Amino acid sequence: MKMRTIYDVQQLLKRYGVFVYIGNRVADLQLMEVELRELYQSQLVEAQEYKMALLLLRKNIAIEKEKEQED
Repeated sequence: MKMRTIYDVQQLLKRYGVFVYIGNRVADLQLMEVELRELYQSQLVEAQEYKMALLLLRKNIAIEKEKEQED
């Protein structure tokens, strides 16, 4: 599975019954990172998928935090 967007990461998590919605975008992304790490440590997600998803999440967390600082 190609990881290009947060939606792709959500679909990966959804395959394992993980749905994340807190209502705060940064918190959602951070919780998705925690859930992704758990799946990887349980050897349910391949290393390449994990790395790509993790990079996307961290990039988007940084973007969202930057937006919050501008407001």
